[in-house]
Amino acid sequence: MAATFPALIQPRLLAALQASSVADLLPDGFMPSVDPAQNPQFGDYQTNAAMVLAKQAKKNPRELAAEIVEKFESDNLTETPEIAGPGFINFRLKKEVLEQRTLDLLADSDRLGVDKVADPKKIVIDFSAPNVAKPMHVGHIRGTIIGDSLSRVADFLGHEIISDNHIGDWGTQFGMILYGWKNVLDEKALEADPVPELLRVYKAINQLCEDEPELRETCKAELVKLQSGDEENLKIWEKCVEVSKIGLQKIYDKLDITFDHWLGESFYNDKLQPLVDDLLERKIATESDGAVCIFFPDHKKLADQPPAIIQKGDGGFLYATTDLATIDYRIKEFGADTLWYVVGIPQQLHFDQLFEASRMIGNDVELQFIPFGSILGKDRKMFKTRDGDTVQLDDVLNESVARAYKIVDEKNPDFPEEEKQEIARTIGIGAVKYSELSQFRLTDYIFDWDNMLALKGNTAPYLLNAYVRTRAIFRKMGSDFEGTDVITLTEAAETTLALKLAQYAEIVPMILSDFRPNTLATYIYELATTYHKFWEACPVLKADGDVKATRLALCELTGRVLKHALSLLGIQTTEKM
Repeated sequence: MAATFPALIQPRLLAALQASSVADLLPDGFMPSVDPAQNPQFGDYQTNAAMVLAKQAKKNPRELAAEIVEKFESDNLTETPEIAGPGFINFRLKKEVLEQRTLDLLADSDRLGVDKVADPKKIVIDFSAPNVAKPMHVGHIRGTIIGDSLSRVADFLGHEIISDNHIGDWGTQFGMILYGWKNVLDEKALEADPVPELLRVYKAINQLCEDEPELRETCKAELVKLQSGDEENLKIWEKCVEVSKIGLQKIYDKLDITFDHWLGESFYNDKLQPLVDDLLERKIATESDGAVCIFFPDHKKLADQPPAIIQKGDGGFLYATTDLATIDYRIKEFGADTLWYVVGIPQQLHFDQLFEASRMIGNDVELQFIPFGSILGKDRKMFKTRDGDTVQLDDVLNESVARAYKIVDEKNPDFPEEEKQEIARTIGIGAVKYSELSQFRLTDYIFDWDNMLALKGNTAPYLLNAYVRTRAIFRKMGSDFEGTDVITLTEAAETTLALKLAQYAEIVPMILSDFRPNTLATYIYELATTYHKFWEACPVLKADGDVKATRLALCELTGRVLKHALSLLGIQTTEKM
């Protein structure tokens, strides 16, 4: 596929700069930025290079811009650049260039103009990571959905992706669960729906421990037996993990999310003591007040923070120990050169210490902490049920699908029942995902059912409806798109839509530069609104000849890009709404 338009404009702009009076100011490897124009009235793309360099050279930016424009050779790519405002240089593509790019995109049905990266990496991505014996709650929405989308984008761009669901399947909570399994378990409830029953057991024993503090020692004894390899407790633990995975998988199936591995904390048990011994021997870790710790005296950010404890005085291990063993395993066994962790902002210190400790050990892989904020209720507090309990993820998904069904049923009561349910599932699950992915991941956001499912605005239903419109034109015509070898852009709405479609190839690679799926969400919304304006301004079936062929091609290409872009967000499409 041909390079993106900014990539085609940049070398021409660089040549003009190198021939200008500021050539000596250009550093080695300099490439001027070229971005979509903020106001399409002035052009398709623009650069502020003249303003930046004029400040360094103490020149008038508009005069320097005029000098650059004079030396710019478009090679039939753009019209003569124009100067706007304090010194912006605007570029407008020649009509025939955009027409040819539209034809090229139609022919590139698999990639839609998006090139694979030149330097693919083997990336292990760690996301979701719920605890065994507890249902996933609303707090798991962000990490699960963001991680899945980043996996999809990275895979499409050509990276080798290994997804690992590092579940919490080992820890102090199992003492209570083991005791509860033996004393208060309802086996029929466990068989019917295991995770809620295990949660009930845990809560019941936790409450008993509040009422009878001496029971905590009994639960701790059950945990010690498990950790010592007691056969009965190991069998119970294995059953807990097994049924929990089944319950978790049901939710992942609803979300259309899969993992290559489910290597939980327990997988690394036999690797922890050797790791601690090695770090002590290499003097990376030291004993302090009976515990084994890693200090960071030479690290500006961590020097004044408490150390990372990797073994408690009683011999127990902590998250830092397991996570260091996990990094080692992912490097040696998976051959990863990059590790991504999609985890909430409160874990920042943990990962700062973990990554620094990994570097001290000698690992040279790329380590990325990809944090996210919280989901709030309308009261701007943590999203809870009316009773104050944590909202369960499965309940959120079911509620969203139920609300979507009500809308579908009201608007299309004559649709077959099975079709209404399938459309509701697509809209409901898509609404939850898009509500998350359209947000900047580092900010908190308010969970609002009405906004999520609105048919207008930046929502999944609005985008899905745009896709449905692209398909409806062909249903009305009675045939699928048959292709064309001519694109003739005659109206401004056609040109604007064609340009927006061409920009898909610019947007997708940007997502991973700062791990922001909302960049893609913004593009999809802009594409949908651009298409709706085209739909209103340019009759399709009433047109004739090349104009009709062009408009049908734009409908087809919009549908392809919308469907593909939504798929990178993990959102399925529907042909009807």
